[in-house]
Amino acid sequence: MMPLASSADVRDRVMPEEWDHRVDLAAVYRLVAHFHWDDLIFTHLSARVPGPDHHFLINPYGMTFDEITASSLVKVDLDGNKVMDSPHEINPAGFTIHSAIHAARADAKCVLHAHSVNGVAVSAQKGGVLPISQQSIFVLSSLAYHDYEGVALREDEKPRLVHDLGDKNFFMLRNHGLLTVADTIPDAFLRLYIFESACMIQVRAQAGGELVAIDPHIIATAQMQAATVTNSAGGALVWPALLRKLDQIYPSFRN
Repeated sequence: MMPLASSADVRDRVMPEEWDHRVDLAAVYRLVAHFHWDDLIFTHLSARVPGPDHHFLINPYGMTFDEITASSLVKVDLDGNKVMDSPHEINPAGFTIHSAIHAARADAKCVLHAHSVNGVAVSAQKGGVLPISQQSIFVLSSLAYHDYEGVALREDEKPRLVHDLGDKNFFMLRNHGLLTVADTIPDAFLRLYIFESACMIQVRAQAGGELVAIDPHIIATAQMQAATVTNSAGGALVWPALLRKLDQIYPSFRN
């Protein structure tokens, strides 16, 4: 069994704002496991630590997502160096993708990447996300694609990742999976939930009859519709309820 950092020890060594981010990011790891979007230990969810330093939190390599706690998250800089003592290491592939996006996008304070079965299935389809569901219109209003280049280990892939993402918030990595970015952890999670839902619906719909496409004019107003339906609160509207769910089924995420 991997050694775990002491919750009290870590909490005493970080600012309250960082601890809150640790709790929220650990919650996302548990939610990804709960919805079965995880891939054993092989995908990554990261969040920038509040403050002037370019540090971010990422999962300890070797732990499944249902084991992740606030104190076990590893704090690293943009060069992949641990900036706080931890018994854990990080996945170099996860660092390549996440550090590139965190460095390039000031608004990308949270970056979530999943190898969900439905997401990978759609990422392998030439047409990508199709405009066939209400969920898809929110994705399509801010979607970018990146062609597969193998396991993301090479530094020279970083500028291509950043270029292809541009200013979009939903990112489909061809033959690989899904990625979302946001200014907050709750917003990034809500986007991932919508992204995966759109892919799941698409895969199931393709098993049936002829598909009905949504009018492009509706997609053009998707962001306005999203703001209206959430009272402009975005992920913050659903986040307290999700934390209550986790407190009932996986309360150890707060440790």
